[in-house]
Amino acid sequence: MDYVAQFRREVEAFEGAARAALRKVGGGGVALVPSCPAWSVADLVFHLGAVHRYVSHVIGEGLIDRPEDDDFTYLSLPPDMAGWPDPQLAPNRGPLPAGLLDWFHDGASRLAALFAERDPAERVWSWSDEQSVGFWRRMQAIEAAVHRWDIEHALGTAQPVDRQLAADAVSHTFQVMAPARRARQNAPAGQGERLRFRQSDGSGLWVVQMDPEDVLLNEGAGCCDVELTATASELMLFLWHRIPSDGLEVRGDAALLERYFKMVPPL
Repeated sequence: MDYVAQFRREVEAFEGAARAALRKVGGGGVALVPSCPAWSVADLVFHLGAVHRYVSHVIGEGLIDRPEDDDFTYLSLPPDMAGWPDPQLAPNRGPLPAGLLDWFHDGASRLAALFAERDPAERVWSWSDEQSVGFWRRMQAIEAAVHRWDIEHALGTAQPVDRQLAADAVSHTFQVMAPARRARQNAPAGQGERLRFRQSDGSGLWVVQMDPEDVLLNEGAGCCDVELTATASELMLFLWHRIPSDGLEVRGDAALLERYFKMVPPL
């Protein structure tokens, strides 16, 4: 998959929605983001822009160790931040500053250029077991798609995630996100339950076994305790805690979906 192209498309759509929000409200306050209830649209723009600059810092400097937690110079914030959202005061309901959107655009463009320039196999630090530029390409394409949906959802214009990217994001959930939550002790231990996720608009099929020490993808045999069938976009958005399973096709013990993939806050 061309993660660089996917990333560019999603951040461009995100920025387009943010600028539409600016035009819509003019000098008034911005909307809250229902799928991220602690944030407004302004908070979401600042969050994703900060993530882009953080990843650019890691890749651009070729860091193989985690950056210092108290150094935020990589954000390249302007001297005058009047009206910008304060992360300590979220949700910030004030007007969306045009300068914030320009700052977002510059950061996203810089990261896209780095993704295109660097070898995906190049070693750099990440919070995952996979320490590479390729990890960040995949992760940021998926995160951009999720937050693009968030901001469009807040404006009432949410579009599905690209089918191919969404299906990959489902695999990513089981390969990367669920094990990371286990490592952080931020998810309940499994008891051997088996959950099947079936893509209704393609051939995707994921069987996940929740063991006490691990999350096993497409291993073992036997019946499943629950099956969720939906489009790739819907499966991705459910697994990223954006939509409920209500209204999707569920067979079996629906409580297992809530236990393992709904009640745990996303990273």
